[in-house]
This record gives sequence, C-alpha cells and structure tokens, in this order.
Amino acid sequence: MNEQWQEVGDRVYVRRHKSYDMNVGLVVGDGHCLVLDTRSSHREAADLIEAVRRITGSPWTVVNSHSHFDHYFGNALFGPAEIWGHVRCAEEIDQYGEQQRAVMIEGHPERREEFEEVTIVPPDHTFTSAASLDIGGRIVHLQHFGLGHSSNDVVVHVPDAGVVFAGDLVEEGAPPAFSDSYPLDWPLTMAAMLDELPEQVIVPGHGAVVDRAYAQAQQAELALVAELARRAHVEGLRDLIKLFPYPEDVTRQAIDRAFLQLDV
Repeated sequence: MNEQWQEVGDRVYVRRHKSYDMNVGLVVGDGHCLVLDTRSSHREAADLIEAVRRITGSPWTVVNSHSHFDHYFGNALFGPAEIWGHVRCAEEIDQYGEQQRAVMIEGHPERREEFEEVTIVPPDHTFTSAASLDIGGRIVHLQHFGLGHSSNDVVVHVPDAGVVFAGDLVEEGAPPAFSDSYPLDWPLTMAAMLDELPEQVIVPGHGAVVDRAYAQAQQAELALVAELARRAHVEGLRDLIKLFPYPEDVTRQAIDRAFLQLDV
C-alpha cells in the first residue's frame, strides 16, 4: 500500500496506512489545519506528523473520530493542541484506555515496548451533538448522529470541499466491526448521516474512499443485520444465521451485541 496523501477535495487529504488499513484525514486552511485521528502508537504518530509536515507547516487542531486505540493512541505527540471528540469519547478513553493498551500488548507481544511508551491522552474539547471549527477560514462541522460502531462516533463534514469523513461508521475492504457496537442503532445513525449530508465523497475509517452509493448499500446491510437480530432474539438463530450478509464470526459478534441491547 502506498502511504501517500490522496487529495479528495480542495486541500482535503486522506492518508491510508498499512497498519490496520486505517485512514487519517487532513484539512488545510490558511495558517491552520485539522488532523483527524492520530494512529495507534507514538511511533505511528511520529510518522504521521512527518507526513503532515510535507503538506503544511501550520499549527493543527486534532479530532478523534471515536474511542478505539488505533484512532487516538498517538494523541500525545500532537500537543499542545486542542483535541476534539464526543463527550463519551473522552469518558471512555479515561475509563478503558489502559484496558485497551493491555489487550494490545497481550495480542501483540512483539509491540509491547511500542504500546508501553504510549501516553494516553483523551480529547480536552468535547461536544454532545454538534460543533463547528474554524480551520484557517474554513468551517468544518463535527456531528454525532447516534450510536453505531461505538457510542461516540464523530462525522467530520468539510462542506466547502464536498467531503465527509465518516469514521468507522463506514468500512471498506472488510466487514463492519461490531466489537462494542450498537447494531440496532447503527443503520438508523447511518441513515441520519446520509439524509443530512448529500456529499458524494465519503472517507471510511478504514479502506478505500467510497461514494454515496457504497455507503447506502452498507446502510442497507446494517439494517438487515438489525432486522435479523431482532428476529433471532425471538425465533432462535439456527435458521437465520445464513441470511446475514457477513461471515459467521462477524455475524455472531453482531448478534451478541444486538442481544445485549434487546435484553436490557
């Protein structure tokens, strides 16, 4: 994979990384820029900073799309700067950041030193439903449309460039990740995003940049998952599991999360 910046709108860039097939966004204004997500370690963040500086030398504002380690473990290297996120993003990083680090060290012992050196830094500027940032004369909107991939997904809208950064609400190249998701809400949240934002350029949290038709198709898949999960909760899973649009391991994780919602 060629880890170069792709300009997807006027001075709006995406850098797709081999590590987790993850996308970072960069919005460049006059004398200021916005960096969306900071990667999964200080070492990866240092590589990202070097790449940003090849585009602009301006100071930055950082946005975390949500509270999963691969999107914020690099935060400390971007200070001192405003770091924006949903209010629950900051809360969950405070609550679960060390747990996420422990899980990653256990699963990737060869990266122990890399993860141990991370200083966990949550967003210091938070919002609940919407916020607007002035990025060097360009207005960039941050919006939370509801529960989905996580409790705190942030969509970054750059209206003057016609670009939407959807975070992990949209996934390309792999099925959506349901590990701590809200499968019954996710399709509604995506529908709300698509209803409000007409843009054709949609950047997923991972994978290739997609268009509106791709996002609409994924929303329909997620709606099917929610419908089948509700049925399975009543009828049992055996005859329904083959109807889900994703592989069985992904389907079972989605069902487990949906059942947690239905059992409340």
